[in-house]
Amino acid sequence: MKILGVDPGLNRCGYAVLEVCERGEHLLEAGVIRTDMGCSLESRLVQIAEDFSLLLEKFIPDWVAVEELYAHYRHPRTAILMGHARGVILMQAAAGGAAVKSYSATRIKKSLTGNGRAGKQQIQRAIQTLLALPTFPEPPDVADAIAAALCCANEQNRVKQSL
Repeated sequence: MKILGVDPGLNRCGYAVLEVCERGEHLLEAGVIRTDMGCSLESRLVQIAEDFSLLLEKFIPDWVAVEELYAHYRHPRTAILMGHARGVILMQAAAGGAAVKSYSATRIKKSLTGNGRAGKQQIQRAIQTLLALPTFPEPPDVADAIAAALCCANEQNRVKQSL
């Protein structure tokens, strides 16, 4: 099973592809889709759609795990812009035939650490340990995408065990 984890964003969109097998999870690829901040919103959304579509074609994931939007009430514009990027990602995932799972940041954190309020370093350390990575996953967009994919993998493993 392959899971494509996504941390949606308009400037930087983190992604990570996990392969889940009986021996555990293996990170196949992780990175960031970047858009040109000088371009129009429409152009940036097209760039995200095209790059995300290439990832879907390359890896053919069974699941796409996307972090839900979180916005502080003082910054509603950030949530709106992030929502545009998230919408494009959800649309491309559905068009590509992948099942989509959305997770809140607290659910992702709790899945990896047992604490829904875990800090960035605690999440990075958990990812490093679980995937036997030589260093912390960086930048934070990539770490968040890996965390979303691991949360989905944990959920799928629980479903299998209950059957």
